[in-house]
Amino acid sequence: MSIAEENANKLALAEQVTAFESGNEAAAMAATQINYHIMGYFPITPSTEIAQILDQKKAQGLHDIKLIAADGEHGSAGICYGAAMSGARVINATSANGFMYMLEQLPVQSGTRFPMVMNLVTRAISGPLDIRGDHSDLYYALNTGWIILTASTPQAAYDMNIMALKLSEHADVRLPVIVAYDGFFTSHQKRKLSYFKDAKTVQAFIGEQPPVGFDDVADPSHPITVGAHMNGDDLLNNHYQLSCAHDRAAKVFEQIAAEYERLSGRSYPTLDLYKMEDAEVALFLINSAAENAKDIVDKLRGQGIKAGVVRPNIIRPFPAEELRAALRNVKALLVGERADSYGGQGGNMTHEIRSALKLDPQNKTIVLSRVFGLGGKDFYPEDAEAFFRLAIEAMEQGKAAKPFDYYGHVPGDDEHQLKPVMSPKYGDAFKSGLIHVTRDEATGKLKVKMPPLRSLTAKPKRLAPGHGACPGCSAITALELFYKGIEGDVVTLFQTGCAYVVTAGYPFTSHKQTFIHNLFQNGAATVSGVVEAFWERKRRGEIEVSDDVTFVMVTGDGGLDIGMGPAIGAALRNHRMIILEYDNEGYMNTGSQLSYSTPLGHMTSTSGVGKKQKGKAFHHKDTPQIMAATNIPYVFTGVESFPQDLIMKAAKAQWYAQHEGLVYGKILSTCPLNWRSEDPQGTKILKAAVDSCFFPLYEVEHGATTITYNPEVKNARVPVQDWLKMMGKTKHMLADDELLGAFEEEVERRWERLKLKHENPML
Repeated sequence: MSIAEENANKLALAEQVTAFESGNEAAAMAATQINYHIMGYFPITPSTEIAQILDQKKAQGLHDIKLIAADGEHGSAGICYGAAMSGARVINATSANGFMYMLEQLPVQSGTRFPMVMNLVTRAISGPLDIRGDHSDLYYALNTGWIILTASTPQAAYDMNIMALKLSEHADVRLPVIVAYDGFFTSHQKRKLSYFKDAKTVQAFIGEQPPVGFDDVADPSHPITVGAHMNGDDLLNNHYQLSCAHDRAAKVFEQIAAEYERLSGRSYPTLDLYKMEDAEVALFLINSAAENAKDIVDKLRGQGIKAGVVRPNIIRPFPAEELRAALRNVKALLVGERADSYGGQGGNMTHEIRSALKLDPQNKTIVLSRVFGLGGKDFYPEDAEAFFRLAIEAMEQGKAAKPFDYYGHVPGDDEHQLKPVMSPKYGDAFKSGLIHVTRDEATGKLKVKMPPLRSLTAKPKRLAPGHGACPGCSAITALELFYKGIEGDVVTLFQTGCAYVVTAGYPFTSHKQTFIHNLFQNGAATVSGVVEAFWERKRRGEIEVSDDVTFVMVTGDGGLDIGMGPAIGAALRNHRMIILEYDNEGYMNTGSQLSYSTPLGHMTSTSGVGKKQKGKAFHHKDTPQIMAATNIPYVFTGVESFPQDLIMKAAKAQWYAQHEGLVYGKILSTCPLNWRSEDPQGTKILKAAVDSCFFPLYEVEHGATTITYNPEVKNARVPVQDWLKMMGKTKHMLADDELLGAFEEEVERRWERLKLKHENPML
C-alpha cells in the first residue's frame, strides 16, 4: 500500500456546519478555505458574485487571496496563466461571453500543463443578449483541453471546488479544471448545504502544493522556456500527452471522489445514476435539470414504468465506458441539451453519447435529442415528464419519430404581430436650425452660436418614455442633453451596460432612431465598420441618404476598460464617429464592481471597506487624456449640471465627426443606487465634482487644451471633501487622513497639469 493510500484510509468524517447558501457563495467559501494565492477576474453576470464575496471576506481578513481586477476576461485569463506559471495556486470565475472572450487563452494553459481552477457559471451566449442560464458557453469548453466537472447543486459547487484543485495538481494529471454549474438556477438559489468547519480540514485534504520545480518561471536559478512554437510532430506528441492525461484524470477523479466521501460523507461518482439499475427509458441531463427529473422517475415508477436519470459529474474526460455500462439495457434515452450544435442534428452530448454507444455492439438504445431551456427558460417537472413520454413512445415504436428537435419553442402568430406605437422620426424632425457651428480661420477652432436653452426643449427626445433606469440615474438624462446639440439623424450603438439594458429589451425599444447593441469589447470596431460601409456605399451611389447622419457609440459602466483596445484602434484610424462615455465610476450594470474609472478609495462591491482594505487601491484612469494622445480632432468632458457647456460641445463633436474624424467625450454620470447618494441630489453632486476640480470641464481641439469652466476664476472652487461627503461610498475617506491626502494630491496634480496645458497649446 502506498503512503498516499494509507493516509487516505485514515481519513474520518470531518466536523461540518450547516448553512443556507447559493452556489456562488459555496464556491467562494471553498476558495476562502483553500486560500488561493491569486484570483484574476472580470465581472460578468451571473459569476460576478464570487469575486464580490471574496472581496468582502478579504476586507474581513478571512483569506489572503490577491484579487486582481483585469481589464477584461481575456486579461483575467492571462493574469491567471501567468500566476500559475509562477507557481501560485490560482482561481477564476466567468460566464457566457466573458468565457468566449478568454477562450483563446484556455488551450494555451492546458497545452502547457499548468494547474488552476475556474468556475464557469453557465449562461447563454450572445446574440441576442440573454443573461440567464443555459449551456452554450459550457459546450465551447469541451475542446479546450480543460477537465470539466459539473455541479448540480450549491453543495456540489462547494465540494467540487475542493476536489478540483486536488485533481488539477495531481502528478498524473496537471491540467486546469473547470467547475461548471447553472447560472441563476444554482448560482443564486440558496439551498441547505454543509461545509467544513475548519479551513485546515480542506487544506489537509488537498495537501501540500506539489513542488513546482522546473515549471516555476519565477525561479531564475532554473531558467526555462514556456510556449515555444512546435512543428507538426512535436505538436502531435504534445496533444497525445494531453489526451493521455485526460484518460488518467478519469481514474484520478474516482480516487479523489472516494477519498472525499470518506471525509465529507458525500458521494460524487462519475455518473449519478438515479434508479438506473433496471431502467428501460431514461433521460440524460446535465446539472440542475436532472434534479427535477428525479421526481418524475418516482412518479413513473409508481405507474409501472422503469424510468431513470443519468447525470454526469464529469464530462471531460467524457465518461464513455460508464455510459455504455449504464445504458446497456435501456431501450430509449432522451438527451436533453441546453445548447445546440447548429446544423449537427443534436447537441454535443448527443453525438458523444451516440459515439460511445456505437462501440458496444450489444447496445440497442434509441437515442433522441431535444434542445431545451435556452436563455434560462425554466424546466419544470412536467417538462421532464414530456421528455419521458417521448422516450416511451420511441421505445414502444422501436424508433424515434423525430430523433432531433427543439423543445418549448413557440411558433409566431400573424394576429399578434407587434406594430409600432409611433411613426418614425427622422431628418428635419431632429433639426432645430438654431445651432450654428463655424470655423475660425485664424485659430482653426470651432465657434458655436447657441440659442437660449429653453428654445431647444422643442426638439424631440431621442428616447421614448418608458425606459427602466433607476431613479436619479443621470446616464439617460445626460445623453438626452447631449443629443440636444446634435442636429439631424443619428445611428447609435450602445455597448452592453445600464443605458442599453434599460432602453432595449425585446420586443420593446425606447430608441426612436436606428439602434445597435454589441458587447463591451467590440463596440468601437463595430461602429467603425458601420461608418465606413455607409460612406463607401454612398460613394458608389448604392444608397441615397443625407450627408448629415451622425454615428455615435455610447459606452459606460466600464465599457472603456474591456473595450479600450478597439476604441484606441478606431481613434488611430480616425473614423468619422463619436465615442461618448457616461462615466458612473463602476461596472454598475453587473452590480457596482470597481472599474478602472473608479477613483482611489471609493467603495464598490469588489473594493470593499474593512479592517484589511480601504476601498479601491489605485487611482482612476484618465481616459480623455489617453484618447487625446491618439491625436483625434476633438476630445471633451461634460456634465449635465453645466448644460450649455455640454450642448455646445455636442455641436462641436458632430461637426468634427462629420468633417474630420473621431471624437471622444466623457460625461460624468451619477448612480445614486451605488454611489449611495440621494436621488434628487445628482445635479449638486456633479457640480461639486467639477467645482472641486476632480472632474474638470475642458476640451482638446487638434491637440490644444482649453478649460471651458475654471472654478478658481469664478471663485467657486470647493474642497474635494465637499464632494466626497455627498456620497455614502466615500464617507470613510473623510476619516482617513492618509487616504484622503493621497486622493487630494492626485486631484491637484491632474488639475495643475491641465492648467499648464491650457496656458500652453504646445503641451
